[in-house]
Amino acid sequence: MEYDYANEPRGVYFLIDNKSFYASVEATLRGLNPLKVILVVMSEQENTNGGLILATSPMAKKLFHLKANVSRQRDLPQDPRLIVVPPRMNLYIKRNLQINSIFHEFAAESDVWPYSIDESIIDMTKSWQLFGNSPREVARLIQRTVRKRLGLYTTVGIGDNPVQAKIALDIYAKHDPELMGEIHYSTVREKIWSIQELTDVWSIAKRTAKRLNSLGIHNMYELAHTNPFYLSEKLGLIGEQLFAIAWGVDRTKLDEDITPKNRSIGNSQVLPRDYIFQSEIETVIKEMGQQVASRLRHHHKLAGSLALGVGFSFKDSENGMSGFNVASNLPPTDNDKEICRVLLTMFRTHWQGQSVRNLAIYSSKLTDKTFQQLDFFNPVVQQCQKEDCLNVIDQIRSRYGFNSIVYANSLLKGGTAINRSTLVGGHNGGNAYE
Repeated sequence: MEYDYANEPRGVYFLIDNKSFYASVEATLRGLNPLKVILVVMSEQENTNGGLILATSPMAKKLFHLKANVSRQRDLPQDPRLIVVPPRMNLYIKRNLQINSIFHEFAAESDVWPYSIDESIIDMTKSWQLFGNSPREVARLIQRTVRKRLGLYTTVGIGDNPVQAKIALDIYAKHDPELMGEIHYSTVREKIWSIQELTDVWSIAKRTAKRLNSLGIHNMYELAHTNPFYLSEKLGLIGEQLFAIAWGVDRTKLDEDITPKNRSIGNSQVLPRDYIFQSEIETVIKEMGQQVASRLRHHHKLAGSLALGVGFSFKDSENGMSGFNVASNLPPTDNDKEICRVLLTMFRTHWQGQSVRNLAIYSSKLTDKTFQQLDFFNPVVQQCQKEDCLNVIDQIRSRYGFNSIVYANSLLKGGTAINRSTLVGGHNGGNAYE
């Protein structure tokens, strides 16, 4: 089977990853070499069940086989060389901004896309020749610049398109002495088809791999040589995308603005323990509903639909039912009480006494708030005063922080909002009401 790449887009793309980012940042602040120090970043928030390791230095991973977001506090060895530190999420965000600022020195701001907290995509097609004789030489210069200014090591994947750069980063850069990997159309057979584990490839998770296995596909060579119409028939659009990845094809236009069909504003959380009492569960639902309402007002939006997701604890998931998801339409609103009323009605209708560990609330069918909708059943002055009161609460929180003014229900047993207001991504540092 042959593929004609003549009409496929070609460019010079870098996908740059900050190696063991959280752990490396902590190491540099202690004057230690990120590649040599034995260090882990561990969150001890209540919902981590006794401590979750968020990041490990390369040496800690090598010596103790620790894995980020998998290993727990109980997996830590009693070794005096091991440094255990708490996360500082705001610091990592600051470093991420500094790193991307360096990338802007090598490419236009519109050609740099932060992909995650520790990865960025750079379209170097128009600018690489300004800085070196080859893309690899320019990538090396970027690595040295980041290392010199911030003390951090970066790995770089280079490709003719973003997906080639991503696979080069994930599969080859980490094993290269210079922490670089390259894939081009001319090396797809050598670099992509040789990958034996499907889950090693970006976008192929365990469930997708299992589905491919059921179709007789066990590696990238077999995926590339499967009839694309058969893949489309069995997997739909995902099948077509996977076939393209196997051939190193990516027609993504990174500078193209994409407007989602349906915007949403929401919040989800893992509870610090199994919640078994209805009053405690409803306390958290109210808090989350109030947060969603506050975010709606911050973005000047009204919600016409609400969705509630409830995840049961492990012991109540053994019967095959892990939780429920329900949704309800409502007149467009950003009012705390109205949103909480609808959420509690949905919860009371579908909950049957199971212990709860996960909650998620999302608002959709959003419209711009250009006026205040009044009703005939309450005095106009009273309605306007309630609206003004909500706006004042939002302004106080914006200026002085969430804890400066809280609803009384957040002081009840089971409430999580006060503690979570200081977190970013569920870990130390930040304000969740922005």
